[in-house]
Amino acid sequence: MEKPKMNKWLIRFLWIFLSCLSLQARAVDYQLPDLDGQMQSLDQYKGKWLIVNYWATWCGTCIKELPDLISLHEGHKDGDIVVIGVNFETISPGRLKTFVAEHSIPYPILRTEPVPVTPLGPVPALPSTYIVDPEGKTVAGEVGIVTRKNLEDYIQSKKMAEEGAAARTQQNRGSHS
Repeated sequence: MEKPKMNKWLIRFLWIFLSCLSLQARAVDYQLPDLDGQMQSLDQYKGKWLIVNYWATWCGTCIKELPDLISLHEGHKDGDIVVIGVNFETISPGRLKTFVAEHSIPYPILRTEPVPVTPLGPVPALPSTYIVDPEGKTVAGEVGIVTRKNLEDYIQSKKMAEEGAAARTQQNRGSHS
């Protein structure tokens, strides 16, 4: 009975450790093919918050979080948050297109073969989600289900922290004049 608990702890520890190593990774150099085989770069979303979700069609947990990711995308598609799905399995483009259509996934889907570490960081299990800030830096990662609320709350807290830092900088400039 202790072994599964130990494995979960070890996976979580490695995830956190490797995520910390990758936090300064730049998203701008990451290119993958879309459903039509056209290469897409994450750089095209610079200036927006980017939610990069690694998933697979056989992953029940991935399918459970789809409604939240779709809702997040629909709620922010004209704003400053973009959801990108990265299919992380060996599957034919036709089967993948059918799955995307059947599940009415409106956000961009890119494809990659499973690899232990991506340019954004490791993918120890599915689903795995990374948040990339408007400057193109990977700022957070999560293994397991994410929700619209968790993602929006995290991004809002980062925005507020940035605004607070900018206000303190402005205040410091004014007091040194």
